[in-house]
Amino acid sequence: MLTIDQLSHVYPNGTRALDAVSLEIPPGMFGLLGPNGAGKSTLMRCIATLQIPTSGSIRFGSIDVLADPDSLRRTLGYLPQDFGVYPRVTAWEMLDHIAVLKGYASRGERRTVVETLLHQVNLWDVRHKSLAGFSGGMRQRFGVAQSLIGKPQLIIVDEPTAGLDPEEANRFLNLLSEIAENTVVILSTHIVQDAANLCPRTAILVGGRLVCDGSPQELVDRMRGRIWQKTISKGELDLHRAAHEVIATRLQAGRTVIHVLADANPGPGFTPADGSLEDVYFSTLSSLRRAA
Repeated sequence: MLTIDQLSHVYPNGTRALDAVSLEIPPGMFGLLGPNGAGKSTLMRCIATLQIPTSGSIRFGSIDVLADPDSLRRTLGYLPQDFGVYPRVTAWEMLDHIAVLKGYASRGERRTVVETLLHQVNLWDVRHKSLAGFSGGMRQRFGVAQSLIGKPQLIIVDEPTAGLDPEEANRFLNLLSEIAENTVVILSTHIVQDAANLCPRTAILVGGRLVCDGSPQELVDRMRGRIWQKTISKGELDLHRAAHEVIATRLQAGRTVIHVLADANPGPGFTPADGSLEDVYFSTLSSLRRAA
């Protein structure tokens, strides 16, 4: 269990990136949603011991993360949005080196680990190619592989499918889902559907504050009966935005479908919508913008 209690962080310029965030995250996939600048990366860097928060506490099982960061690092797998590599080193050599740092002293054991990971992330055929020659997607897959070395009990991945084609992204997300059966996996993503499909629990972070958390179905149920949809022409969109709280728009067969948040039927042509985690996310952002 990862326990975050009243975690806050203020940067030297006065920016409050985290504001009293408290969460309990059990083993399994946990989705972290939020717009750019919401504080997601700051939260993950604090958990990964790369940044010391201004106040609050973090515990992972019996480990006091802030007091004993080395213990957490021994069981951590971390994939940030941006990471550096030695460009002239091959994928095999780099993973083998990281395996040594992770405590794999036996050459045979390291070989087994590296081979397995290269197959899992579909880099086996380019294992002897230098990392400088990797495409963006290949480099991202390499980052995935290094984050899994050492059988970590806590894995943090920040926008892991960025740069991956749909097939690669699906393969990686399935891999994460398998690993998460006995591991805490924090998935930070802008792709709401990934969180809805993969994560038993999800939290929405906005402006450094935890706005809501729970299972995707629980979050959707809280809005049941308040989401309405209507198909309109593109030219009518501004009129509906002025008259209603439009939280999402989608194109369907060349027509615009709008979702509106309202306690009662907003007017002619509107029908109840089932709602989704995407509606929860967009309505949360809309409500906070109106309150600002």
